[in-house]
Amino acid sequence: MMNPTNAIDLVALDLDGTLLSSNEQISARNQRAIAALLATGIRVVIVTGRGVDTPVRIARELELSRFPIICCHGALTRDLATGKTLGHIPVPLVFAKPIIEFAERERLPIAVYSEDHFWRLEGQQALMSDMNGPAWRETPSFTALLGSPPTFIRFLGAEGADAVRERFGDLPLNFRTERWFEFVECVILDRRAGKREALADLCRTYGISHERVMAIGDSRNDVPMLQWAGIGVVMGNALPEVRAMVALETATNDDDGVAEAIERYVLGGTLGDARSA
Repeated sequence: MMNPTNAIDLVALDLDGTLLSSNEQISARNQRAIAALLATGIRVVIVTGRGVDTPVRIARELELSRFPIICCHGALTRDLATGKTLGHIPVPLVFAKPIIEFAERERLPIAVYSEDHFWRLEGQQALMSDMNGPAWRETPSFTALLGSPPTFIRFLGAEGADAVRERFGDLPLNFRTERWFEFVECVILDRRAGKREALADLCRTYGISHERVMAIGDSRNDVPMLQWAGIGVVMGNALPEVRAMVALETATNDDDGVAEAIERYVLGGTLGDARSA
């Protein structure tokens, strides 16, 4: 079947707060909408802040393994068909090493992500639901991991997020604070890494212009991607300041917001009834 709108060639989907419901499930309606995109020949790419394990599993469940995944906040792009890493922008070791050593010395909860595994100190509580799974490892010390640059670093909790910004905030890195209700974390990335940048690179390899991309997300780190895409749609459950930065809005992640956006702006073939945020 051909793309009914002849306007969108690729749909980029965030996971948490977007494709996943509050209980981390994918609704039947969202699954049907994605299947309909695939039937029309439209590429569907997962673009998430999570490490590689969860997006790989979800891509396989949704029959998206023919397409790459973008994970680790855009710092890693992986071709699932070949297992090859298409793009990797880690935190330079010259900056990462003192940050990680500081966190360990001060006993601040952190997680250190590599391409395939994610590490926390032995006995450290899994403070977020995504800190469990087959890719997670525990270590008595991060020292042995400091031979290669990490993909990204997470400081978990307000104390650590504030401390790392105060101590290292002048380094040429991206210190991104994320809030999940009462929980605060600080994600540290190379400045060149981001969802928008990784998605733009992938689209260049496909020969797809940004006007022919639809992106859906809910977090502050999604905003550059949503503003870059020809059709950028923010979830109804996003924070008010995030919703204010994106022109189009859909329903919440618990009300099939992804499916609503796909049906309205792609499969329905009418862009004129876009709902303003």
